[in-house]
Amino acid sequence: MTPAINAAKKINIFYHLHEYSHDAASKSYGDEAAKKLGLSTERVFKTLIVNIDNKTLVVAVLPVSAMLSMKLIAKVFAGKKASMADKMAVERSTGYVLGGVSPLGQKKTLKTVIDSSAQQFATMFVSAGKRGLEIELSPQDLQQATQAKLADICQ
Repeated sequence: MTPAINAAKKINIFYHLHEYSHDAASKSYGDEAAKKLGLSTERVFKTLIVNIDNKTLVVAVLPVSAMLSMKLIAKVFAGKKASMADKMAVERSTGYVLGGVSPLGQKKTLKTVIDSSAQQFATMFVSAGKRGLEIELSPQDLQQATQAKLADICQ
């Protein structure tokens, strides 16, 4: 069990796990998950850790098919500037390795935003805390579990 799965169990949300064989040579973890699970890249969401104004780490959950808008995510968190967080900072704050970062069960609770496009789906897929494992759950349950905001954060 990963911390993400334990977090989902702890708050009693309904979910399904989907496992696939991860290829270490894969360049895009999200694309790989979508392809191997036979899903559209709009329904599989990636979890990115972003640094707001070089002082605050936040979580962005957005479709694999989309690009994060640094301008929009900075605005969501009342910042002036946003940049991708350093790999070591990501692993230290979340407890997960890149490619397996889940919005659930992170070591340090970070403010979270989910792209509003998630609302069009009954369920969405996010990392379950390790490469090769996705958790399917409703956008509402993910929002509640992470106390996330919903906003348009994609370019």
